[in-house]
Amino acid sequence: MSNHASTVANPAPLGLLGFGMTTILLNLHNAGIISLSAVIISMGLFLGGFAQVVAGIMEFKAGNTFGATAFTAYGTFWWSLVGIWLLPSAIPQGSVQSADELSMAFYLLLWGVFTLGMFIGTLKHNMASRVVFGSLTVLFFLLALGDFTGSHFIKMIAGYEGIFCGSSAIYSAIGQILNNEFQKEVVKL
Repeated sequence: MSNHASTVANPAPLGLLGFGMTTILLNLHNAGIISLSAVIISMGLFLGGFAQVVAGIMEFKAGNTFGATAFTAYGTFWWSLVGIWLLPSAIPQGSVQSADELSMAFYLLLWGVFTLGMFIGTLKHNMASRVVFGSLTVLFFLLALGDFTGSHFIKMIAGYEGIFCGSSAIYSAIGQILNNEFQKEVVKL
């Protein structure tokens, strides 16, 4: 055994960047600014999915239950969403039905309920974390409402709110990186 202290990097900025950048791209689509394309799907698989799961595993190793749960769950959210989009065309005709608005509404509602619980956990964290999880809670509930009602307008509003949410996650990630690099508070979190 070594007598040297372990110096493992903080995985949160990686997870937040994976979440934030992918969330912005998807919500540019929800807002009607860009099309759903391989760009969003690839980000969902790799940065939104894989990078967040890696960050979550690192948080498990660090003993951070909140970070481990958040990053691993939201990483697998991206994988499941890409699966929802791609599985119906990847599996033989008629084996898997495409998601309809009602099933997507319940999917998003469940993620909203989970996120509300996580938001309550952030009340012991910094303001940046509260903004990320608070705006994500609103996003999931707006998206669910948009699917429950079939309202394009609500989905578009959700898209703009999601762009804000993703931006807040990037702000938190960059803030943590810069504060660590300069060893002082350069960015208020």
